[in-house]
Amino acid sequence: MQIRTDLSAQALLPKLHRLFDLSAAKIRSIEQTWDPSKGSPVCTVGGKYASRGWTEWTQGFQFGSAILQFDATGDDEFLETGRARTVAVMAPHVTHMGVHDHGFNNVSTYGNLLRLMNEGRIPENQWERRFYELALKCSGAVQAMRWSRTADGGGYLYSFNGPHSLFVDTIRSARALVVSHQLGHVLMGENDRRISLLDRAVQHCLATARYSVYYGEGRDSYDLRGRVAHESIFNVNDGNYRCPSSQQGYSPFTTWTRGLAWAMCGFAEQLEFFRGQGDLPPAGFEKAARATCDFYIENTASDGVPYWDTGAPGLDRLGDWRARPADPFNGHEPVDSSAAAIAAQGLLRLGRYLQDHRYGNAGLTVCNALFDAPYLSADAGHQGLILHSVYHRPNGWDAAPGESSMWGDYHAREAALYLLRAAEGRPYLKFWLSKP
Repeated sequence: MQIRTDLSAQALLPKLHRLFDLSAAKIRSIEQTWDPSKGSPVCTVGGKYASRGWTEWTQGFQFGSAILQFDATGDDEFLETGRARTVAVMAPHVTHMGVHDHGFNNVSTYGNLLRLMNEGRIPENQWERRFYELALKCSGAVQAMRWSRTADGGGYLYSFNGPHSLFVDTIRSARALVVSHQLGHVLMGENDRRISLLDRAVQHCLATARYSVYYGEGRDSYDLRGRVAHESIFNVNDGNYRCPSSQQGYSPFTTWTRGLAWAMCGFAEQLEFFRGQGDLPPAGFEKAARATCDFYIENTASDGVPYWDTGAPGLDRLGDWRARPADPFNGHEPVDSSAAAIAAQGLLRLGRYLQDHRYGNAGLTVCNALFDAPYLSADAGHQGLILHSVYHRPNGWDAAPGESSMWGDYHAREAALYLLRAAEGRPYLKFWLSKP
């Protein structure tokens, strides 16, 4: 990446305002046409959102996007959409025992609504507050039930693949446990054992840092610093680590860039959370955040938008692809704009946490490219906001260039809101709870 030093949140204000202007029509279009009986919208096909049966992990992004739109613009229409749909549709996601995605679904909806009430952006209502709090308490505890122990005495929140499987994605769902803990909740186990949700969140993040992120030293001396494995496999009989794997990347020994982005964003947020509580973060969090962000900077196209996997076989046909802007129409390997949307927040947050302008400027560089053509969709007939997203290339689930994803659109809105608040001097955007 060629990091620009001439950008700032204020300088990007015209792009931020245009993004939210376009976003409004996209949210309305989906709301008017989507049939909830189809499940969750996942990706666009021919510019229209469609479902894709695998796991139900994107519904919170649909309604969370409306809540973010209200947050950015103050338009009550979107608050009412987000609030009404959360009440009507999201309850099954609170008690969904089969996924590792509670942070995606429930912190994006109930969590955002509670945050807005804490900030005084929506009127105080004790029963509404308790409703959001109860949902978040339950969500964190249900997520924490998906627990496997490792041989070193730690553990991890296992993926929908089963108890042997640690997904790097899940680090951003660990925040569901953090919020539940902040609300005073615990997981009650056998014989009334009280299980700390914060401890499980920390143990999961430590396992992710140890097994999913590579550092080019010790166990990883053969590998590259900052590389990330999508999935880590364990022997469930004794908790010993066995090998890397990948569901959505090219191979276990290459880096699927959306998984890399989840690690970047997740570790940066956890660092901020501990500082916000006046505590030192666990050893290893900062090392993992720095390594993953450095790898992204070193292995991304010059404008900060990555290709879908840094080891994808067609990249060699693109020549020195790191030295020029990503080309979503290249015909060999797709870019993944959704990875850029997630990674941008990781870079921005780590830069602020470390007071290191290199990371912050890198995040601004990504946003500057992502919030403009050919990524920002100005087509009123297209329901997606950010074009050229990739879901599951090995399964052949992705259409031609020009399609969008629920997570890509949501995280672009979230990154834009982060910068909008910074530019306007509004409260810092964070997932953890501040007292009203």
